[in-house]
Amino acid sequence: MIKPKGMDFLDQQGRKVLLRGVNLGGSSKTPYKPNLPSHIQDGFFDHRNVSFTGRPFPLAEADRHYARLRSWGFNCLRFLTTWEAIEHEGPGIYDEEYLDYLYQVVAKAGEYGFYVFIDPHQDVWSRFTGGDGAPGWTLEAAGLDMKGFQATGAAIVHNTQGDPYPRMIWPTNYAKLAAATMFTLFFAGNTFAPKTKVEGVPVQDYLQSHYFNAIRRVAEKLRGLPHVLGYDSLNEPSPGWIGWGDLAQQQTLAKMGDTPTPWQAMQLGEGIPQEVETWKIGLRGIRKTGKRRIDPKGKRAWLPGHKCIWRAHGVWDYDSTGTARLGKPAYFSQVAGQPVDFARDFMTPFLKEFTCQIRGVDPEATVFIEYGDKPSLWTNEEAKNMVYAPHWYEPVGLMLKRYLPWVTFDQERKKIVLGRHRVRKQMVTELARFQEQSRLLLGEMPVLIGETGIAFDMHKGKAYKTGDFTAQIKAMDRLLRALEKKFHNFTLWNYTADNSNERGDGWNGEDLSIFSPDQQQDPQDINSGGRALEALVRPWPRRIAGEPVKLKYYLKTKKFSFRFRHQPGLDAPTEIFIPAYPYPHGFELWVSDGSFTVDTAARLVRWQHNPNREVHTIRISPRQPKIDF
Repeated sequence: MIKPKGMDFLDQQGRKVLLRGVNLGGSSKTPYKPNLPSHIQDGFFDHRNVSFTGRPFPLAEADRHYARLRSWGFNCLRFLTTWEAIEHEGPGIYDEEYLDYLYQVVAKAGEYGFYVFIDPHQDVWSRFTGGDGAPGWTLEAAGLDMKGFQATGAAIVHNTQGDPYPRMIWPTNYAKLAAATMFTLFFAGNTFAPKTKVEGVPVQDYLQSHYFNAIRRVAEKLRGLPHVLGYDSLNEPSPGWIGWGDLAQQQTLAKMGDTPTPWQAMQLGEGIPQEVETWKIGLRGIRKTGKRRIDPKGKRAWLPGHKCIWRAHGVWDYDSTGTARLGKPAYFSQVAGQPVDFARDFMTPFLKEFTCQIRGVDPEATVFIEYGDKPSLWTNEEAKNMVYAPHWYEPVGLMLKRYLPWVTFDQERKKIVLGRHRVRKQMVTELARFQEQSRLLLGEMPVLIGETGIAFDMHKGKAYKTGDFTAQIKAMDRLLRALEKKFHNFTLWNYTADNSNERGDGWNGEDLSIFSPDQQQDPQDINSGGRALEALVRPWPRRIAGEPVKLKYYLKTKKFSFRFRHQPGLDAPTEIFIPAYPYPHGFELWVSDGSFTVDTAARLVRWQHNPNREVHTIRISPRQPKIDF
């Protein structure tokens, strides 16, 4: 077992452990039975009669997938589940078959040496608001009619809109009526919607208690598995409209396609036509392209008999002429005349209650949090056994699905960065910011980049036609070099067992999986189906008897070097994983001091340093094949 301590993960001998992992898996966002990837409409609204048993893959296939990931050098899995997978049939009704399956597939991961932490995943609240996560009944409990979302622009949903689904448009749902309302109710319903009750319970308390209880059921099921490190609190939480200064103005950064203001979204939800701005993203950034009239034609986003929650709370109403008027444009930005702070007032109390709930089941569980942009709201005692797990993607490659080595975007200063060297430096800088946030804001928690990766369908899927994955290899190498520069722990997004070239990860057109059956030419070859393996599979230090100093891997030559400074009094060996893939003819190894043994089966070099030397270096290079004449 390993535990977070200070800025590191340490094993029982006191060695620093580096976690190099992957998210498992991309299609876990959608039901397995019936199979409902995001482009399928038939059966979409029958949300209570689904099963996620079989996500991320059927139990019978687990061995071959785990063996593959182990051979590629991963030692950690961010294992996806969803609130919907656990409690889809109705409030308080848990899918015991799924929970039994979840236990079996997670337990199997331990047999292959993986550390696991559970990720209760969501994107823009739910499948029915254009993402994944919460059960459909949560929307019904709030009075929302998911069948009215398309007509009213309350959400853009692949299943109901059909193809073509605009590239990376799903994040715009965070500011639209359906998802923004649900997040506002979930985090701050007691404050902003006190009149709204479900079964006599305030809506915030109702939603949060069901969420906590669902994840507690998972914790109860997995309790006792020594390789399960703990639980992510909630994937990519959103404030909804909490803190929005003026509901009649646009302030979201996720502008693409139809972009109504919150006030326009409320009116559309009531069936009132609106002229909304339209936006587009390109190499020159995000730009306004015009306006579009949306006419719901009498449809509403609210169930029959249900009044708009925000009208019920006086945010808006009809005047004597029947015209909708916005009465409280700053409704979500102040409480009793004081400015609202989402992190302080709502996110932190949620995280503390989540931690309390999980540790009520498993007192030793590590809790992973993703929200860290405010000064520390945790005492040193509260911050123990916690990990900061933010997400980061190189924005140009993710949004445009192109490998452009000479351009990126500074996400803090909101500026274009040009030049290959500057781009590489910028990536290292942005990732290093998370370590600084942890040191300064969160009470020195270890940092694990919970999501990062590259799009494999870049350049309009050209590699799938030509077989040339050079761009993807370069993009993956650039990303890993940035992560390795500061010795980040990370879990790549993602490994999807049923990925396809046509539909990617099966969700909103995304295609970031490091494996696809469509690239698998020889099922007997454990590496077949892997993508960008030339960059992905490389040596790395797993356990370090001290502090890492420098690591380099050269993509062209496959040469690797690592340097560390030992911790006085710690005489345990440093372990280096050396995969077979880049060294088909074996490898040559040089160490500056000490002695080593090679565990061929585990692909590990166990290197016992000489304590009389302060800094220690290891170098690995490929052995050249013998040539017979």
